[in-house]
Amino acid sequence: MTSQPAIDPALLAYYDLGREQSRLHHGHDRLEYWRTQDVLRRLLGPAPLRVLDVGGGAGAHAEWLAADGHRVDLLDPVPLHVAQAAELPGVTARLGDARALDVPDAAYDAVLLLGPLYHLPDRADRIRALAEARRAVRPGGLVVAATINRYASLHDHLRRGGYFDPRTRGQIDATTESGLLGAAPSGFTTAYFHRPAEVPGEFHDAGLTTTGQYGLEGAAWLLGSVNDHLDDPGRRRIVLDALRRTEAEPSLLGVSGHLLTAART
Repeated sequence: MTSQPAIDPALLAYYDLGREQSRLHHGHDRLEYWRTQDVLRRLLGPAPLRVLDVGGGAGAHAEWLAADGHRVDLLDPVPLHVAQAAELPGVTARLGDARALDVPDAAYDAVLLLGPLYHLPDRADRIRALAEARRAVRPGGLVVAATINRYASLHDHLRRGGYFDPRTRGQIDATTESGLLGAAPSGFTTAYFHRPAEVPGEFHDAGLTTTGQYGLEGAAWLLGSVNDHLDDPGRRRIVLDALRRTEAEPSLLGVSGHLLTAART
């Protein structure tokens, strides 16, 4: 049996609340879900590929990847997530640490890190996780990592009104300076928020060459009315088409809440 990876107790407590299993299917987080799916499908190409989903949580993305015909192995440091993901058809799940992957060299066509980088506050740990992804992917394979943008918390709390609370405002202002987010009173947990221009440097230091960056939500996540269109397939398609037009525009990358950065080995 794989031993429990070292994990920040605040991080474990946050994810033990069990919200991750349904988070991406409700509210404004649906835009992150649909856009991640949209970008990854284009980057991955046709199935079947062998995909390693590192820090894959409860399997929100592993589920549709497996349904598309990919062979998906999921690793996560949270036992609850592993138990939930293991119930998904076509997904194998076990405990794992992004910084020390218990997988053979060059074993996967694609390695996804859709959560680990923003939960590793130390740059050295992020480089180690990316280097492990590079080791695990075959020559010519794909590595994709998600990051949270530096001003996402400020924008989100302005949108929802929390920024008007002095205690919250002080923490968010500190985050915009350092990139580091504490566990309270943000409503999230310990994290690091990147500037888009930082990420290719981290990829480079891990031996990866960036091939593209993709703003997931663009400015649309700040427009509450967009969420009203996501449950209708036709209207959702229009939203996704619109966001593809701006996803790689350098002047807009930092406005998006989340960013995907891709590399090929």
